Amino acid sequence: MRRRDLLAGALAFAAAPAAARPLMPLHQTSREILSPPFVDGGGRDLSLADFRGRVVLLNIWATWCAPCREEMPTLDRLQARLGGDDFHVLPLSIDQAGLGPVRRFYQQIGIRHLNMYLAEDIRAMFAFAVIELPTTLLIDRQGRERGRLTGPAQWDSPEAIAQFQTVIAERGR
Repeated sequence: MRRRDLLAGALAFAAAPAAARPLMPLHQTSREILSPPFVDGGGRDLSLADFRGRVVLLNIWATWCAPCREEMPTLDRLQARLGGDDFHVLPLSIDQAGLGPVRRFYQQIGIRHLNMYLAEDIRAMFAFAVIELPTTLLIDRQGRERGRLTGPAQWDSPEAIAQFQTVIAERGR
């Protein structure tokens, strides 16, 4: 594709009304994804393979990241609304100080529906190709990346919920 075509596509996307655009741009085809090891709030070792069979919204964040902190309540509400056997919000903290700051943050702002997860910062950022926080990946039931958004979002908006419900309904993919 020529550079001019890419620019025209980007301009057309930007010119479209926000409500007409999907919250999270989806890839034309799903992509392989690496999964570094991480732990849950109880210290249990996990990887993305442990979530196969579910659609996962993986949010890489840290307690020191202001936009991450602002969007966390929307992720909590999304998990409360859609979380279950078919969908899981996985907020993966990369805080170097461990789970203590994450626990305190959850208590301070009243996070009730999200589990805690922690990964080594450099390892997670490299494996998930993260260059900015927050970065959120939509992962299909086969553990492949379907979409990616860098920056904060209103994850519990009607548009976001509709987009996730569409991906959840794609059982055969």
